Amino acid sequence: MKVSTAALFLVSQSANAFTFVAPSSRASVALNVETATRPPTRFDNMKSKWKGFVPNRDVSEASFDYEAFEEAVATVEYAFNRNDVVKGTIVQYDNGGAVVDIGAKSSAFLPLQEAGLAISGEIDDNVNLEDEVDVMIISDEDENGQLLVSIKRIEYAAAWEKVQAMNAEDDLFDAEVVAVNRGGAIVLVQGLRAFLPGSHLTGVIATEELIGEKLPLKFLEVNPETNKLVVSNRRAVVESQMNDLSRGDVVDGIVKALKPYGAFVEVGGMSGLLHISQISYDRIDDLEKVFVMGDKVKCMIIDHDKLNGRIALSTKTLEPEPGDMLKDSARVFELAEETAAKYHERMEAERKAREEAAKDIVLGLGDVVGDALSIDEGDVSDDLDAVIGDGASE
Repeated sequence: MKVSTAALFLVSQSANAFTFVAPSSRASVALNVETATRPPTRFDNMKSKWKGFVPNRDVSEASFDYEAFEEAVATVEYAFNRNDVVKGTIVQYDNGGAVVDIGAKSSAFLPLQEAGLAISGEIDDNVNLEDEVDVMIISDEDENGQLLVSIKRIEYAAAWEKVQAMNAEDDLFDAEVVAVNRGGAIVLVQGLRAFLPGSHLTGVIATEELIGEKLPLKFLEVNPETNKLVVSNRRAVVESQMNDLSRGDVVDGIVKALKPYGAFVEVGGMSGLLHISQISYDRIDDLEKVFVMGDKVKCMIIDHDKLNGRIALSTKTLEPEPGDMLKDSARVFELAEETAAKYHERMEAERKAREEAAKDIVLGLGDVVGDALSIDEGDVSDDLDAVIGDGASE
């Protein structure tokens, strides 16, 4: 159908099309004329997705027009500065991130890598539409007036505050191993990556099998200025087990190393020293004739240093007869608890005997001192009279 341009007049105008109607007919003839002068803007894309159907409204009686609204917007001062923390609402996912309404001229943009400390998957796995969140402004406005914002920076600062408080209280905590390297392992503490040195692992080594495991830990170093966070599994294990250990306890252990001066025995994840002088009442010339690496042994704790996590061990206190560790160590371990009980009884008897002996010594000294200080009053009077008499005669 041909339509004369002279017989048409403009009825309405939208962003990308014009609608014309012929006056000689009650039927409307709509022609959509696409404007190819510019590509769709982000606003156009948002409107096509979210605006939906908009009915025609008569705004002729409105108290303001578009020009007045534009002037009002221009007069508002937006004080958004870098590092400011503001509230915003997630309104849209776009370009791998999220659009956040923070009340500025233009919506802010939240990149995926700034969506949190622990990011997983895509942006919609980390933030939800319509969520109200605190965000930190991390850039100046670009040419479109848009700001970049971050949730990660806020969570990062809060995590360091929490870690410092935990360190001040010397807390024991569990953390998951997320990676291993030549020096040890990496664990997550309040979302922060902390280094666990291999020398501070107890009972395990830093291999791929350790990833995903949760370990008890304590802090070794916390320094937010240098972003240095170091933790220890050994310290956590030692301190927790030290609370349950006492002198005289019989414990099971495994020989981990042999040295000229003794054997190192692992006891519940801790390393204890079994000095060569504490192995047997008989003299030992060659330690390798008594133990080999990996031997399971029973020892008595004879001393411990809870502050440094050190324990001193003995097997000679478990010998039923002097020299049994060299003759039949299996029998020593089999009768360990029974021999230890007899040892404690003997030590208690010796302690009481020493106390009685000390008491007798103290009482004896008291008698001697009393005899030395006790002088007959009559003798004193006689001596005094004699002295006075001698003086008068002169």
